[in-house]
Amino acid sequence: MQTATLVKRIVQTPDICGGKARIEGHRIRVKDIVNWFELMRMSADEIAHEYDLELSDIYLALAYYHAKRAELEKEWKEEDYFVEKMKRIYPSRLDNRRRNG
Repeated sequence: MQTATLVKRIVQTPDICGGKARIEGHRIRVKDIVNWFELMRMSADEIAHEYDLELSDIYLALAYYHAKRAELEKEWKEEDYFVEKMKRIYPSRLDNRRRNG
């Protein structure tokens, strides 16, 4: 794979994955790669094998994350806050059934 092609592998398209940074040709976001690598402690090889990605895709996603870390973490924190807010406003009926037997 040529270097120019590698640089274009991390893309943002408004109508795919909500416009979030992702790997070209996949619906796998940079956030997913970071979570698997840092939180779940999967190796780059494991991620590439499990999700049929090139190893270079994993490292490009991680490099993208580290280059824009503050911006991405702020964005992800805002998303998490929004999700929690919506869960409080619209509680899961399934969770209520589980709790109430």
